[in-house]
Amino acid sequence: MFNDFERVLVLAPHTDDAEIGCGGTIARLLESKKEVYWAVFTQAATPKAFPPGTVLNELKNSAKKIGIKPENLFVYDYDLRHFPRDRQQILEKMLQLRTEVNPDIVFMPTLNDIHQDHSTIAQEGLRAFKHVSILGYEDPWNHLTFNTSSFIHLEKRHIEKKIHAIEEYKSQVHRPYTAAKFVESLAHARGVQIGAEYAEAFEVIRYVIK
Repeated sequence: MFNDFERVLVLAPHTDDAEIGCGGTIARLLESKKEVYWAVFTQAATPKAFPPGTVLNELKNSAKKIGIKPENLFVYDYDLRHFPRDRQQILEKMLQLRTEVNPDIVFMPTLNDIHQDHSTIAQEGLRAFKHVSILGYEDPWNHLTFNTSSFIHLEKRHIEKKIHAIEEYKSQVHRPYTAAKFVESLAHARGVQIGAEYAEAFEVIRYVIK
């Protein structure tokens, strides 16, 4: 599979969604010398104990930790939890990305994600990138169901890089799904499903063979 594409686009509704959903895969893609682009559509809420701008700085540190080039990181400022209202503008931004990045494959939230922002990114992502392969990543606390129809084999070093990237979000440590134990356990569970030590699972939304 990794030989089928060179340019990768990751769509993240909020800061930390991409790291949690496919951070190990991003690490492996970068290790394999793929060109990875990352679009984040808004910042997570900053707890009152932290100064303004904290989450944006955490995102930049996380992207640096995992190996994303600064020029390949796109950050937008749509209103948190109001993506359905802004879906047309978000679609137009994605069409811009399609032209600028011209990806061979797109990673985005699964179509079964019930969070309104995640759902909008998934639905508009399918519209914008309907001519390329699309894999939906899992954020399990948001799913009623998740179709594990594809797996990407990972090594311990990829999961460690994923954990280190997530740990940059000091303002989000109160969220249980950022815990290293949870991240490693889920990766191990997905690995067991395919006879590997670690893996990340994806929903195959579209797979284009050229």
